[in-house]
Amino acid sequence: MNSEEHIIAPVESAAADEDIIIVRDLNKWFGQFHVLKSLNLNVKKGERIVICGPSGSGKSTFIRCINHLEAHQRGEIIVDGVVLNEDLKNIEAIRREVGMVFQHFNLFPHLSVLENCLLAPIWVRKTPRKEAIEIAMEYLERVKIPEQAHKYPGQLSGGQQQRVAIARSLCMKPKIMLFDEPTSALDPEMIKEVLDVMIELAGSGMTMLCVTHEMGFAKTVADRVIFMDGGECVEEGPPQSFFNNPQQPRTREFLDQILQH
Repeated sequence: MNSEEHIIAPVESAAADEDIIIVRDLNKWFGQFHVLKSLNLNVKKGERIVICGPSGSGKSTFIRCINHLEAHQRGEIIVDGVVLNEDLKNIEAIRREVGMVFQHFNLFPHLSVLENCLLAPIWVRKTPRKEAIEIAMEYLERVKIPEQAHKYPGQLSGGQQQRVAIARSLCMKPKIMLFDEPTSALDPEMIKEVLDVMIELAGSGMTMLCVTHEMGFAKTVADRVIFMDGGECVEEGPPQSFFNNPQQPRTREFLDQILQH
């Protein structure tokens, strides 16, 4: 992808005083392993954040904590004014507003593309079926696969399945989208079609947190890039300074390795 062609404007200053995600002193352990170490992050409405770093650095665990797919042991997460704790009502309230796209699609293989998209709006939002179908077709159109609505996931390419997964999340009309390495399971020729959908989505003003190794995407879309290593935020900044003038030796080493490929 030529990252110079489609630079997206930074988040508008009108939203700049409103944090939609607040993370304070976030810590998580898997047994004795301290996977997240005192992370802090404030995300503005409409802001686009790319999180990168080596395997095992805690990136995916971090964003999975934001909608309680992983429980944290210490610290505070507030999403759209709701404190994320063990209260099921709070967890459900947050999940209604936070869409997530996974590395491996997570589509129901026995349901058509359309039925995959209808499940959550009908059961969670209580959207009438006719209205839910209209919404689903609108988003399948947006990710450029409306003609696949009545096929099953196994009949689609990996790139098409990931676009269905994105449409399925959008059908809940979330305020925030989380992407957990959405292109890492795809063949190289399918990566661009998924990234193009995400770039279009970013241009619409959606708040996005994306774990990815696609540095061209980060340069094009991100308001901020965060580099994680060993469960810590090592460095963060706007793409221009992050890529052109990284401050930490560990960041420079990572970029040297990843940008050579």
